[in-house]
Amino acid sequence: MIATASAVGDFPRVQLMVMLLVTGTVFWVAHVYAHLAGERLVGRPVGRAEVRRAGRRELPIIEAAVLPAAALAVSPLLGLGPSGAVWFALSVTGAQQFSWALFGALNAGASRTQAVIEGLVNVFFVLLIVAAKAALGH
Repeated sequence: MIATASAVGDFPRVQLMVMLLVTGTVFWVAHVYAHLAGERLVGRPVGRAEVRRAGRRELPIIEAAVLPAAALAVSPLLGLGPSGAVWFALSVTGAQQFSWALFGALNAGASRTQAVIEGLVNVFFVLLIVAAKAALGH
């Protein structure tokens, strides 16, 4: 979202932060809904407890938007202009991707080497997004 929004125009930091958080929330709602719809399709009842479980399980989607939004919020304190703030937020996102992949793999029982490889694969995907942003001239 950061790369796409900054490629189509210059948004004030606060607007970009709101876009990040709203997009994360919309994706969270969509994932929770998809999970609950799947439960209904297989004939399982969907009560409040299941809605809460699905909401908690998908919470990392919202959490993923918080650190980049925080990076945008603190960017003026670091002396970053609008473009620098966007690159800083993208960097934070890349660090998040690497960390989540690394710790997720380790938690699942992967070796350290496998975990680092998974982290690097995630960084590769972030770099693809950054390359697309750079190719669009921002």
